[in-house]
Amino acid sequence: MGLRCNSEKDPGDGRSTNILFLIVQAHRALCATGDAQPDAPPSVQGTLPHFIQEPEDAYIVKSNPIKLRCRAAPALQIFFKCNGEWVHQNEHFSQEYKDLNTGLKVREVMINVSRQQVEDFHGPEDYWCLCVAWSHLGTSKSRKATVRIAYLRKNFEQDPQGKEVPINGMIVLHCRPPEGVPVAEVEWLKNEELLSSQADDNIDTRADHNLIINEARLSDSGNYTCLASNIVAKRRSATATVIVFVNGGWSLWTEWSACNVPCGRGVQKRSRTCTNPAPLNGGAFCEGMSVQKITCNALCPIDGGWDEWTVWTVCSSQCERQRSRECNSPAPRHRGKMCEGNSEATENCTDGLCTQSKTCMDGSNDVALYSGLGAGIIAVAILVVAVMLYRKNHSEYGVDVIDSSALAGGFQSFNFKTTRQGNPLLLNSSMQPDLTVGRTYSTPLCFQDGADKELFDPLPDIKVKVQSSFMVSLGVAERAEFHAKAPAETFPRDLSRDYSSTADRRKKGLLTLNGPFSASKELLRTTGVFGHPGGRLVVPNTGVGLLVPHGAVAENMSWEMYMVINQGETSVQTLEGCEILLGPEVTYGPPGLDLFCPVAMTIAHCAEVDAENWNIQLKRKTQDSKWEDVMAVEEESTSCYCLMDSTSCHLLLDQPGSYALVGEPLTQAAVKRLKLAVFGSMEAGSMSYSLRVYCVDDTPHAFQVREGEKSRGGQLLEEPKMLPFRANTFSLQVSIQDVPQFLWSIKPFTTCQEFSFPQVWCSNQQPLHCAFSLERYSPATAQLSCKISVRQVKGHEQILQVYTAVAETDCTITSQTGPKAFKIPLSIRQRICATFDTANAKGKDWQLLAQKLHLDRNLGYFAKQQSPSAVILSLWEARHQDTADLDSLASALEEIGKIHSKSSPKDQDDGRCEWSTCRPITTGRGEPVPAVDPPTPPPPLV
Repeated sequence: MGLRCNSEKDPGDGRSTNILFLIVQAHRALCATGDAQPDAPPSVQGTLPHFIQEPEDAYIVKSNPIKLRCRAAPALQIFFKCNGEWVHQNEHFSQEYKDLNTGLKVREVMINVSRQQVEDFHGPEDYWCLCVAWSHLGTSKSRKATVRIAYLRKNFEQDPQGKEVPINGMIVLHCRPPEGVPVAEVEWLKNEELLSSQADDNIDTRADHNLIINEARLSDSGNYTCLASNIVAKRRSATATVIVFVNGGWSLWTEWSACNVPCGRGVQKRSRTCTNPAPLNGGAFCEGMSVQKITCNALCPIDGGWDEWTVWTVCSSQCERQRSRECNSPAPRHRGKMCEGNSEATENCTDGLCTQSKTCMDGSNDVALYSGLGAGIIAVAILVVAVMLYRKNHSEYGVDVIDSSALAGGFQSFNFKTTRQGNPLLLNSSMQPDLTVGRTYSTPLCFQDGADKELFDPLPDIKVKVQSSFMVSLGVAERAEFHAKAPAETFPRDLSRDYSSTADRRKKGLLTLNGPFSASKELLRTTGVFGHPGGRLVVPNTGVGLLVPHGAVAENMSWEMYMVINQGETSVQTLEGCEILLGPEVTYGPPGLDLFCPVAMTIAHCAEVDAENWNIQLKRKTQDSKWEDVMAVEEESTSCYCLMDSTSCHLLLDQPGSYALVGEPLTQAAVKRLKLAVFGSMEAGSMSYSLRVYCVDDTPHAFQVREGEKSRGGQLLEEPKMLPFRANTFSLQVSIQDVPQFLWSIKPFTTCQEFSFPQVWCSNQQPLHCAFSLERYSPATAQLSCKISVRQVKGHEQILQVYTAVAETDCTITSQTGPKAFKIPLSIRQRICATFDTANAKGKDWQLLAQKLHLDRNLGYFAKQQSPSAVILSLWEARHQDTADLDSLASALEEIGKIHSKSSPKDQDDGRCEWSTCRPITTGRGEPVPAVDPPTPPPPLV
């Protein structure tokens, strides 16, 4: 068919001369082609242009122009149209070639688009271009190709946050890359190595750029980084640290141990360990007790005993007779020993007077035999009667000297018998012995404080054991040998039965360690009126205090609160087994006290805290004056919080009442601390000087002997020292050494005195002391220099050097109310609470504060409080009530501030007020306390 060579133009595009010119050029090309190729195949002549390559979307990187290309066949002419306007012919770069496969002419056109062209375009859509191709039959248009300027912002819209997750838990790390064109692709790095979900089925990288680890493994712990990239640049997010922790799990219980006593009532134990699995990477320790105990009754072994011998048999023809016995009185049972000796006996029935033929001699000799035996028996009887009469006549003196060389040195032994009523030679015959005691041990000439006894007060029924010429141990008759059996008790491993006897007497009320004059002691009591600002109660010089936090009392209300240290006997009479009082019994009230948050009580204790050697319990007295367990100090509880320091126990309590800290030694390695002090005073108008050595539990409350010594003119001669006293059942010896022999004399046999183990171990905060009486040879002697040695047998020793007086200052403040009672200013306290009570994405909540203040155990107790941070700060106040600055709090806040400054340095460019650059807190020494950048910009600190 023929070609139409009419003038055509693109509809709607005849708006300029340039466009018309392009159309005319295309029209002429069509006509020329038609005239030159009249024999062209119809299939070719009648085909519209087909685009072999259409322009593609492109991005301008920095200032580099991009190239857009079009290829079409058959095409007589191709032009670009950008944003609705034709591109000038001079900007086109075209070439033409013939496709060898189809024989068609292929035309290719290219244009350049610069950054300036794109930036100058301000249309409703992106900059775009398309191609228009002409053929004999008409025109064809390509797709639109957009041209955009590529970029990638610097800051991520959301950085991944560090997490602590339990093992097998799900880890989700969120990442929103920076804005960019084209959209950035996201990859994840773990410890700078690329992660791939194809290599690990447990890892899922989602289209929303989040990283999901379905089941956390220990190997998944590490530093994770989100990497965003496009054709322009790469960006790295902040590193998120992921810690996969393992909470501890209990192992199976061991088998019950054997009963710890061979006979009677004892204890069986079984244990388990927190190793199934063991806590890892900060995982929680197992909750509950690691040791369980039950009582047991071991059957006492019964040793066998012989029956009576049978009657001798008739003399045999061999001049012998026999008799026998059986081991049935009683028969051995329960691992008891068999009878010792022979069950049968044989003897010559003629005393050897037997013929060689084994026939007995004439019976006439029996008369001489029996006559001799009768004379011997009569002589023995007369001797026994004579001895008894002799002893009866000499017993009026009440003393039996066993060894007449007692004063000659070496090892001697005296035995003073029980006195007779009314004997004028004895020191005191009016006191009766206590026959209820069930054990035997000797005790020193030492007595508990509470009465102004002299060193050699008359004592009933003395028993003296002289170990050497310089050692003596004196004991009263209530500890003489009476053979009533004491019931077995529960004690750690090989503790002595002396301890058992003492505990038994204490339990029955027969042994009162507070001393006979304890009822006359005044109660240590302090009171104060507290309102909304809170305050502090302190019993001076006892190590006991009570902190009432700010806000604990409702506004417009006040409570008159008191705190009392009970010095009576009830503290020790109701404790059971091996439990001893480790600190004073403290009562606070009033009973109907209603507070909004717990109070913090501090009680000094005397134990060397070790969970393997001690079982320490907090007890509370019930309304019927019985003690009930509140919690073990190693346990976790939501009703009470207990923090054990080396010398004090800090408690968070909700209920007023009486509380006591008691301990039960589990092994002989358990240690309680003793405080040793020596006082001296000169007796008025005499040449005697008295040294009094006190051995008391190492708590300020127990060391109240200073007041009594002041009243009697006593002077502290050496700084008090600490002595570790072990639960090994061995006694405590006190001896005086290096006394100038030419200036001073000391009474014989008193250079060494001894406390029995039960007296020291079960003193229960009551002081023990012994005295040494020295006498000057001359009134001109004005100085005394000597040493006091205090040592536990097979234990530690401490030396007190007597040389000068030591001055001491006592605390007299009993209560403080309002802001002056607290170390932390109220405004700073409120800001810290506001910062840490609210959890935030950076993890700076109250748990971090507890961790940095080393109060991160039993977090469940803090979690139930309305303001966990306030309770944590109250516990910190109680723990540091004796220090004069805020150093530990300053260090904790500084550390938190450093952690935050490393993790988010960009916050400093946002105009936010860093705590370290705001007005600082100052410590008691004028040093600034660095603080933490809060989740929201805080006001400047005052």
